[in-house]
Amino acid sequence: MNRPTNPHSMTQASTPVGTHAGYMPGFGNDFETEALPDALPQGMNSPQKCNYGLYGEQLSGTAFTANPPERTWCYRIRPSVKHSHRYEKIDLTYWKSAPYVDPDVISLGQYRWDPVPHSDAGLSWLTGMRTMTTAGDVNTQVGMASHIYLVTESMVDDYFFSADSELLVVPQEGRLRFATELGIIDLEPKEIAIIPRGLLYRVEVLEGPARGFVCENYGQKFELPGRGPIGANCMANPRDFKAPIAAFEDREVPSTVTIKWCGQFHTTKIPHSPLDVVAWHGNYTPYKYDMRNYCPVGAILFDHPDPSIFTVLTAPSGQPGTANIDFVLFRERWMVMEDTFRPPWYHKNIMSELMGNIYGQYDAKPQGFVPGGMSLHNMMIPHGPDKEAFEKASNANLGADKLDQTMSFMFETRFPQHLTQFAATEAPLQDDYIDCWTSLEKKFDGTPGKK
Repeated sequence: MNRPTNPHSMTQASTPVGTHAGYMPGFGNDFETEALPDALPQGMNSPQKCNYGLYGEQLSGTAFTANPPERTWCYRIRPSVKHSHRYEKIDLTYWKSAPYVDPDVISLGQYRWDPVPHSDAGLSWLTGMRTMTTAGDVNTQVGMASHIYLVTESMVDDYFFSADSELLVVPQEGRLRFATELGIIDLEPKEIAIIPRGLLYRVEVLEGPARGFVCENYGQKFELPGRGPIGANCMANPRDFKAPIAAFEDREVPSTVTIKWCGQFHTTKIPHSPLDVVAWHGNYTPYKYDMRNYCPVGAILFDHPDPSIFTVLTAPSGQPGTANIDFVLFRERWMVMEDTFRPPWYHKNIMSELMGNIYGQYDAKPQGFVPGGMSLHNMMIPHGPDKEAFEKASNANLGADKLDQTMSFMFETRFPQHLTQFAATEAPLQDDYIDCWTSLEKKFDGTPGKK
């Protein structure tokens, strides 16, 4: 059990007396943690009376009969029914959910965007979310949406949770704090965070402006991929995921709670902070993960494996071997394959691939795919290296070569990704991206044995 030496209570980022985040290692563990001594019941979940006058409450991330069930028992100052009142529907113009198909937007094609620029307007986690693509159906809990976030202002006495989705957050610049019901997660570029469906939190700016990417997962929650013949080690190791230790607020202050439910947004007013969980135990929790700990595996003699070997997390679908979402990471690594075209090969894919660049240069696109930028190659749309990357790789001296100072990722889904109106008309779309393949030449001359 994690028992901090001093009671660990949250404070706003702007408050002079700050707290730091603390973590417990492991992915899918049954954790237990308390911010006050003996706040966590032992040997049972629901005692007749909890210590400190706390209320016991279960947060379930799966059906009760799922195997294994995912749930966390919370011991809180008020039950969450006190964090809910009459709701008022609001509009967050730029945050869209599937199904979303704009008849005036063509989603068929190869697309690439420069970084979405920061705005002069103050933007919070909610008002700064910009949906780029949607896929599947939020109402039937399949598919996903991809977003860019632009955040300059902390949420002050404002809180949020999504009943629709789990959020995978990928920062590109700036630092954020996620003050959640279960504890504090501080997040910076080269890290990711996973915020479960139904978990309430507030987002504060530690260093801004902040920009990054979000994969909104409507389907089954993210899990570590099956390793198959790779075995027990490398890729993303469970011990490198960090769950927060318990932290709580006991503040009587007018607060607003916003809920995303079936693609709509609703607010409710309450007279206190809802981040009041003093102790908890269970396996349904937020995480952070440092992508610099990802240990890539690959070919060490010849040929180019499928990019699935770089999967960090996968959200399974009902079809074995075909993911609702794969989160794939392309980071620094050595290339040593002999007699091999080393960049990603030309291909068409049953999956739809949305890529983002965190920093550096992606080996298949040395020009134009800049940090903070995105690209989309929908299902069965051909794509691959541009001419510069092809010529360089085809004629390179194939010694050991390290791809250095590079980190890009992919949100890959079995569903077609539909562009939003924002992605098609307001985001900085590169109109000439399709031309990166125009200069590829016909090299065939029919001479036997010629390469």
